[in-house]
Amino acid sequence: NGGIGYVLSMTGWCFILWLWTPLYADMLRHVVVVPLMAVGGFTNAAVAIANSPTAWFVVVLATCAFVTLVIAGGMKTYARVQKICFWTGNLGLLAVLILLFTGNPESFPSRFDQGFADFFGVQNAYASIRTAAQDLGPTTPLWGGGFGAIMLLLPFLAFFNLWPNWGATLYGEIKGSQDVKKNIAGMTYSLLGTTALAILFLLAIDRAVGFDFFMESNAVFWQHRWDPSSSPLILPVWPYPVFFALFGLTSPVLQGLIILAMSAWFFGWAGTIYLSSTRILFSASFDRLLPEAVARISPRTRTPHIALLIMVIPGIIVSVFYIWDFFSFKSLTIVSTLVIAITFLGTSLAATVLPFTRKEMYKASPISKFALGPIPLVSVFGAAFSGFLLFLLYQWFFDPHELYGISYRNTTSLIFIGLLYLLALVLYLGMRWYRTRGGIDVNKIYGEIPVE
Repeated sequence: NGGIGYVLSMTGWCFILWLWTPLYADMLRHVVVVPLMAVGGFTNAAVAIANSPTAWFVVVLATCAFVTLVIAGGMKTYARVQKICFWTGNLGLLAVLILLFTGNPESFPSRFDQGFADFFGVQNAYASIRTAAQDLGPTTPLWGGGFGAIMLLLPFLAFFNLWPNWGATLYGEIKGSQDVKKNIAGMTYSLLGTTALAILFLLAIDRAVGFDFFMESNAVFWQHRWDPSSSPLILPVWPYPVFFALFGLTSPVLQGLIILAMSAWFFGWAGTIYLSSTRILFSASFDRLLPEAVARISPRTRTPHIALLIMVIPGIIVSVFYIWDFFSFKSLTIVSTLVIAITFLGTSLAATVLPFTRKEMYKASPISKFALGPIPLVSVFGAAFSGFLLFLLYQWFFDPHELYGISYRNTTSLIFIGLLYLLALVLYLGMRWYRTRGGIDVNKIYGEIPVE
C-alpha cells in the first residue's frame, strides 16, 4: 500500500535519521578526535573534548560538513571515498588484531594503567574498573549461557547487524542493480563479513584483555554517562577497544597511524547517515508526494541537493536539543533505535505477500524462478524475517526481563516516535489531497513499480 510504505519509509529513513546526527558525531569524537589528541600528547584537550557539550556540537558541525561534501559530490565520489576507507580500515584492523592476538594477557593490567595514565591522567584505572563493576554486575558471558540467553542477546546484536543492508535503498544507482544474483550476493557477503569480523574481534579481545573486563569497562563508562548520580566518574573517555591494542606500543607515531587507519571506518561509513534519506526524499518528490523542488538535482553530480539540506539542517537543530538535553530530549529519543526494525518489517511483510497480491508483477520478475515447492522463496524468507523482527520488537517494546531500556515504560519516548509517524501520515494525506486537486491520481502512481 502506497500510504503505509510512504509513512514507514519517511519515518524510518528520513525523520529518524535527524536523531542519529549527534550519535554519529559522538562516534567521531570518541574513535577519532579523542584518541588522536591523546596520542599527540594533548591530554587535557582529549578529556575536555570527550566531556564537553560544546566540543560535541563542534564535532556535529564537522560531521555534517564532511557528510554534505561527500554526498554532494555524487555516488562516484562517495564510492571512491568508501573504497579508500575500506582498505585503509582493513589495514588498521589487521594491525589491531595482530597486536591483540600476540599480546601478553598477564601484562595487560599494568599496560592499561600506564596507558590511561599517560593518555588521560587516570591513575589505577584497571583496579578501579573492576571494583566499580562489582556493583554494576555486567554478566554477559562470551561462551555458553544456553539458548534462552542467546535469544535475549539477539535484540542487542540486531542493533548493529541490521545496518549492513542499510544501503539497499541505493541499489538503483549501482551498476548492475537489476541483476538479482548481484543484489543477493551483496547483501549476503556484507552480513557474513560483518559477522565474521565481529566474532574475530571479540575473540581477540578475549585473548588479550579478557571478555569480562571488556564488558566491565564499558559498563563503568556508560553507566556514569547516562546516570552520573548512580556511579563515580572513573573513565573520563570511552574505553575504545583499539586502546587495548595500542597501550603496549612505545611509538606515538605508530599509535597515531593505527588510529588514523581505524578512523577510516567512520569516514567510509559516515555518509550513510543522509545518503539513503536523500534518495527516499527524491523518490517521494518524484512520485508527487513532496514538492517538486525536493527532487531537483545537481546537473554535474546528479545529487538531490535540496533533499540533502532537508536532512542536514534539522539534524543540526536536533543535535542542539540532544546534546544539551533540552526538555529531557535524550529520554524522548530512546525508542527511536528500533524504528529501523519497524521499517524493515514493512519491507518483509510486503515481500511475503507480493507473489499473491501482485501476481503479474511477480511473474515478470527474476525472483519468480526461486521457489520452495509451490511456495515462492521470497515469501518464505519474508515470513521468516518478519517473525524474527516481531520477536525483536516484542522484546524491545514489552521487555519482560527489563534488559533493553526502550520499552513501553518510557511513555514519553513512545509518544515522540508516534508523533513522527503521525507527521509522515499528515504529510502523505496532505500531499495526496493537494495532488488530487491538481488532477494527479496518486493511486496510479503507486499502482505499479515504474519502468526504469
